[in-house]
Amino acid sequence: MTNVENEFVEDGKIEETEVNQCNSCGGNTVYDPVSRGLKCPFCGTEVEIEATRENTTEHDYLDALDLADHSWSNEKRVFQCDNCGAETLLDNDKVADFCTFCGSSHIAVTDHDAGIKPALVLPFQISKDEAVEKFKKWISKRYFAPSRLKKDYELKKINGAYIPYWTFDSHTNTAYTVRIGTYYYVMETRTVHRDGKMEQVTEQVRKIRWRTEYGTYTNFFDDVLVKASRNVASGLIDKVEPFQLEGLLDYRTEYLSGFLAERYSIPLKEGWFSARSIIDHRIRNGILRQETGDEVRIVQVDTSYDDITFKHILLPLWISSFTFNNNVYRFLVNGQTGKVSGKAPISVWKVMFIVLLIALLAGTVYLFQDLL
Repeated sequence: MTNVENEFVEDGKIEETEVNQCNSCGGNTVYDPVSRGLKCPFCGTEVEIEATRENTTEHDYLDALDLADHSWSNEKRVFQCDNCGAETLLDNDKVADFCTFCGSSHIAVTDHDAGIKPALVLPFQISKDEAVEKFKKWISKRYFAPSRLKKDYELKKINGAYIPYWTFDSHTNTAYTVRIGTYYYVMETRTVHRDGKMEQVTEQVRKIRWRTEYGTYTNFFDDVLVKASRNVASGLIDKVEPFQLEGLLDYRTEYLSGFLAERYSIPLKEGWFSARSIIDHRIRNGILRQETGDEVRIVQVDTSYDDITFKHILLPLWISSFTFNNNVYRFLVNGQTGKVSGKAPISVWKVMFIVLLIALLAGTVYLFQDLL
C-alpha cells in the first residue's frame, strides 16, 4: 500500500485526497468511518490505521507570519468554482465535475500555491448512510414545514469534507481599571397621588456609592478554537458544533482518503484576531468574577499576549442539500456526533394557525381570570 501526501492551496481551496491501493484487488481504498480504517469498496478488504496522538507541538505564531509555510506544495491542478469561489485541488489525471459547497458545475482550472499542513485531524465517525438517516430524522421533525415536504423533497449528493480550524494558545497579562459600586439605603419622603388625594409616604430607597479600583488579571488560554473557512455558512456550522476535540489524532493521509479537505480561506493572522476577541471576552468575564461588589463596571483593559502558538486542524462535516418546490436548501451533518443543521421551507398557514391558537388560549385565560 502506498501513501501519497495530500496538499492544500490558499484562500478557500478544496483538496481531493489521493487514495491508497488495495493489496488484494488493486482498487482504491477509502477511509471507513465504521471500522476507523481503510476499506476497499470493491473487495471489502480492510486495513487498520495506526492512530497516534503524538503531534502536540504548538507552532509559533509570529514565526509563521514571517516565514511562508507551504508544506503541501506538490504540483496539482486546481479547479475553481465560478459560482461560490471555492477551489478543489486534484491530481493531474482527475476531472472536477461539480462544487462540493454549492453544487455548481461551472468549474475552471486555475493555479495556486500550497498552505500550512494540518497537525491534527478528527476522523469521520458517522458514515454516509448514517448521515442520510440523521437527515431524514431531522427533516421529519420540521413541524412548521409544509406537510408534503417529508415525501416530496429530493435529496442531493452528500459529500464528506474536512473543514479547517485554527487553535491558539496564549499567556495573557492584563492591567485593568474598574468602578466598584456598593449599595446603601436611605429613608426618603415623597408625595404621591392616591384615591384623589395627595399623600406623603416615607420609604426605603437604594443608593449606590462608587469607587475606582485597579488590578491585574493573568491567565493562560489553551486551544481557543476558531473556524478557518468562509465557504460553509457560519449559521449552519455553529449549530452542529461542538466537536469533541479529545478525539483529535495525528494527521495522516489515510484519514482523508475518499474525502475532501478544504484549504483554509481565513488566513492565520485573521484567525488570531478572531481568537483574540474570544480571549478578550473571557478576560473581561474573569475580571468581573475576580472583583467583588454589588456592581462592577470595567473602565479600561490593557492586555499583553505572550507566547502565542497555533495549530491547524481538520474537523469532519457531511455537506449536502435538498430541493423542494424548485428551491434548494442546504444542510450539514457533524461527521463525529451526527448532529444536523439546515434550512427548511416554512408553511405560512401552519405559522398563522399556531399564532391564532396562542391568541385564542391567551384570550380564554384572560376571560377566565375576569370571571373569577
